Amino acid sequence: MRTNAHLWFVGPALILMVLILLLPIGIAGGLSLTDYALGNPGANFVGLENYSDIFTRSTYERMFGATFRYVLVVVPLTVGLGLGAALLITSVTRFGDLYKTIYFLPVMAALIAMAIVWEFALHPTVGLINNTLESLCGTWAEALVRHGCAEGFPHWLGDRDYAIWTICFIGIWQGFGFNMVLYLAGLTSIPRELYHAAEMDGARSGWERFRLVTWPMLGPTTVFVVTISVIRSFQVFDTVEALTDGGPSRSTYVMMYAIYEKAVQQNLMGIGAAITIVFLLFVMVLTLIQRWLVERRTHYV
Repeated sequence: MRTNAHLWFVGPALILMVLILLLPIGIAGGLSLTDYALGNPGANFVGLENYSDIFTRSTYERMFGATFRYVLVVVPLTVGLGLGAALLITSVTRFGDLYKTIYFLPVMAALIAMAIVWEFALHPTVGLINNTLESLCGTWAEALVRHGCAEGFPHWLGDRDYAIWTICFIGIWQGFGFNMVLYLAGLTSIPRELYHAAEMDGARSGWERFRLVTWPMLGPTTVFVVTISVIRSFQVFDTVEALTDGGPSRSTYVMMYAIYEKAVQQNLMGIGAAITIVFLLFVMVLTLIQRWLVERRTHYV
């Protein structure tokens, strides 16, 4: 006799998924077709006008530019540095736990504390970074300024030519430790017998063992690490909100900050919801594409 007992087990999870995920997306999709502003008694249906504004106005062009610039810089570097740190830790015989702690500290750093430290370190006149640069190359830098080749040390957060790259650097510093932990888990799951077999087949150098054994066996881990890194990079908000507020000149105006500015600060829920839907579509499509590309070169066991 067939029963519907399985529905009692999957039902709560399905209900939570609808309430937490699908329902908010549906509401955002509906709001994105209106000009609804928080506090107004009603809303007018505007169709795809909000989406047209997103893809035609220069403000949102800078938003896309800042977002994709951040993702394209942070993702490969956090993945590469995370893998490198994991390989380094597994290769050392002493102080491995200390290295793990040091590399993972930025991941656990509180936002407010991190923002205060970086804002002070990057200050153009009293900051640690510019003062260090001045002490290391003071005479050379003064000569460049005197001859008009430079205007002084960079305003890391106040100059639109440097701000996005500074935010990228902070994102790399904050994120690669998380990827390191994931790669450490992947490295510990590789059977030692494979390395012995590779040595018997002629793989004598560390590079050959990495190329023939380690990297192929880390394929599933790499798929997961890249996917998580892409999603985390698109979600960058805290650093931008704490240090630059999307400036200067919209150079750090990433998508998550644009959603916050429109929907929360300006109460323009319609355009904020439209940016949210575009954001979700970008993340979903790019994640599927990169998973397909990576999995084509992945070896599973």
